[in-house]
Amino acid sequence: MESRSIQAILIGLGGFFFPGLGHLILGKWVRSLLFAFPILLLFGLGLSLGGKLHTLAAEQFIEFVFLFADLGIGLLYFLAKFGGYGAGNLESQSFDYGTTYLAVAGLLNLLAALNAYDIAVGRKR
Repeated sequence: MESRSIQAILIGLGGFFFPGLGHLILGKWVRSLLFAFPILLLFGLGLSLGGKLHTLAAEQFIEFVFLFADLGIGLLYFLAKFGGYGAGNLESQSFDYGTTYLAVAGLLNLLAALNAYDIAVGRKR
């Protein structure tokens, strides 16, 4: 593997671990903020609305889909789980909205990390 592809992989992983970090490493400050702010906002809103971060103890296939989406937020998923957040409150009227916001934040972060990787390998500018 050449050093440029290794660097691109590390940039993509950085973007995966924290929203906007991949673009920040590339020196694209504005794009980094444009990705990080809405992703972090969705994640925070999802937790505050009583949304659920899914785990491997899933009973139905759709829960594995949500687990994949939730894991897309990277390091924030593990910080929230170990901090006692994201258990989900089924009695809350906003439970479904919060859970959806968490999943969308993870999926958007995956897309942002892929975008940072594409920029690093030269497919995009």
